[in-house]
Amino acid sequence: HDSISGLTISFHVWDYVVFTLMLVISAGIGVYYAFSGRGQSSSADFLVGGRSMTAVPVALSLSASFMSAITVLGTPVEVYQYGAVFILICFAYVLMVAVSSEIFLPIFYRLGITSTYEYLEMRYSKVIRLFGTVLFIIQTVLYTGLVIYAPALALNQVTGVDLWGAVMSTGVVCTLYCTLGGLKAVVWTDVFQVGIMFAGLLAVIIQSVLLQGGISTIISDSAQGGRLNIWDFDPNPLRRHTFWSITVGGTFLWTSVYGINQAQVQRYISCKSMFHAKMALYINLVCLWAISICSVFCGLCLYSFYKNCDPWTARKVSALDQLMPYLVLDILSEYPGVPGLFVAAAYSGTLSTVSSSVNALAAVTIADLIRPYLSLSEKQLSWASKGMSLFYGAVCIGMAGVASLMGGMLQAAISIVGVVGGPLLGLFSLGILFPCANAKGGLAGLISGLALSLWVCIGAQIYPPRPENSRPLALVTHSCNFSGSANWTANTEENLERPFLADNWYSLSYLYFGPLGTVTVITVGLVVISLQGGRQTKVQSGLTISKEDLTFYKAYNILKAKVSIFLNARIYTNIHSHHFYPFQLLALKGFRWCRKV
Repeated sequence: HDSISGLTISFHVWDYVVFTLMLVISAGIGVYYAFSGRGQSSSADFLVGGRSMTAVPVALSLSASFMSAITVLGTPVEVYQYGAVFILICFAYVLMVAVSSEIFLPIFYRLGITSTYEYLEMRYSKVIRLFGTVLFIIQTVLYTGLVIYAPALALNQVTGVDLWGAVMSTGVVCTLYCTLGGLKAVVWTDVFQVGIMFAGLLAVIIQSVLLQGGISTIISDSAQGGRLNIWDFDPNPLRRHTFWSITVGGTFLWTSVYGINQAQVQRYISCKSMFHAKMALYINLVCLWAISICSVFCGLCLYSFYKNCDPWTARKVSALDQLMPYLVLDILSEYPGVPGLFVAAAYSGTLSTVSSSVNALAAVTIADLIRPYLSLSEKQLSWASKGMSLFYGAVCIGMAGVASLMGGMLQAAISIVGVVGGPLLGLFSLGILFPCANAKGGLAGLISGLALSLWVCIGAQIYPPRPENSRPLALVTHSCNFSGSANWTANTEENLERPFLADNWYSLSYLYFGPLGTVTVITVGLVVISLQGGRQTKVQSGLTISKEDLTFYKAYNILKAKVSIFLNARIYTNIHSHHFYPFQLLALKGFRWCRKV
C-alpha cells in the first residue's frame, strides 16, 4: 500500500514478525520477574531492585532510558537540516559523567534514598521537597508523552497502522512489564532494547554505505553540502548550535538528567556498591558515544541519498521527522524483516524511556507523596507502587495527544528537559556545593529560575528565531520529478509583528534554557542568603560534598600511601646495608608530614 506519498511499498510479514517479537520479549521479561519469585515483596525490591544490580546492565539501561526514539528519528534529521555539529554533544557527555559521578552520585548513594527529592527535605524543607516532586512529575509526563507519540507517528507512516492504535499499544505493553516486574524488569528490558536500537541504526548505515559506494562517498557528499560544519566557535548565545551552546548547554542539560533526574538516579542507586554505580556511569558514557555517532552518521547518509531531491520539500513526507522511516523503506524494503527491525529500534527507544519514566514517577509518588503521610506496610506499599505504575502509564498515553501539537522532536524534547531540569539542577547544586544554603534561598532561587526559563521558552515558541540564528542548510529538489516547490527555508518566516525581545531574549539557543535556570537559581539563592546575613547553617552530615567523595582525592591518598611505604622500605634496606643518605631521611620526613595534612 502507499504508506508514504511517492513511495509504494508494503510492510512484509517478516517485518511484523520482527516487530512483534520485540514487543513479546519485552513483555515477557516483565512477566518473568513478576512470577519468578525474585523478590517483589517490598517497595524497595520493586522500585530500586533491592539495591543488588551490577554495573553493566545498569549502564546499558542508563543509555537506553534517554536515548529514545527522539535519538533514532530526531538526531539524523537534525544533522540533515543543520549539519553534523551536534556530534559535539559527545564532549558534553564526558563532562556530564564526571560531574554526576563525582558530585551527585556519592551524596544520593550514601543517603540510601529511594527518591532524589527526599534530599530536598533533608537539606531544605518539606515544602521544597513537594515543589521539586511536582515539577519532576510535570516534566516527566510531558516528555514521556512526546516520546510515545514520535515512534507511533513513524510506525503510522511506514505501515499505515492507526496512529492512536500504535500510541495505545506502546503505552499498554510498557505499562504491563513495568507494573509486573518493577525496576529489575525495566533494567533487563532496557539491555535487550539497546541492542535492538543499535541493530536498527547499523542496518541503515551498512546498507547506505554499500549503496553509495563507501563511507568516503557519504563524507564527500556531506562536505560538499556543508554538513561537516563541526568547529563553529561563535560565542553568540543566540546561535542555535555552536561548539559552546552544545558543549556548555549540553553539559548542563544532561547533568540535570543523569545527576538529579529520578529515572536515572534510581538506576545507579540500585547498584550493589558505590564502585558499581560509578562504573555504570562510565560504561554508559561509551554507549552514549556509540549511539550518538551512529545517529549522526545516519543523518549524513540521509543527506547523501537526498542531496538532489529533498523528500520534504518535494511533499513526499508530511513532516521532517518521517525522513528516517522514508529512507528505510527506500533502501531496505527488499530485505524482509529489516524495515521491521528499524521500527522495532524506534519502538525500543520509546519503551525503554517510557518504562524508566513510569517507574520513576511511581517511585517519587510513593516516597514523596504517600509514605510520609500514610502508614502502610511494605506489602501495601509494594501494591501501591504497582498501582502508581499503572496510573502513570495511562497518564503518559493521554499526554501523547499533547505531544502531537509540538514541533520538531529533538528541540521540543530538549526544551522540556531544560526548562524544568535546569532550575532543579540549580537547587540541588546549591544545597550540595554551598553549606550556607538554606530553605528561603533555595525556594527564592527555584521560583526565579523556573520563571525565567519558562519566560524565554514560551517566548521562543511564539516568536521562533530568525534563520540567521538557526542557520538551516540548503535542501534542493532539482532532481525530483515535479515542479513548483520552493526551498523549505523560504517558509520559515512568520508574518507576526516581532517585539524587541523576539530577536534577542527569545532567540536564545534552546540549549541554554537549562544553564539559564541553573545559574539563576544559584545566583538568586546566594543573594537571598547573603541578605539574611550569610550565616553558616547547621547542615546534617553527608548532605554536602566533601573531598573524601572525590575519586582523584582517594587516588591521591592511595598513591601517597604507596610512595610512603616504598620510601620506608628503601630507607630500612639502606640503613641495614650501610648505604644511608641524608636526603632519604628528609624525603621520608616530608612524606610523613604530607600524610598528616
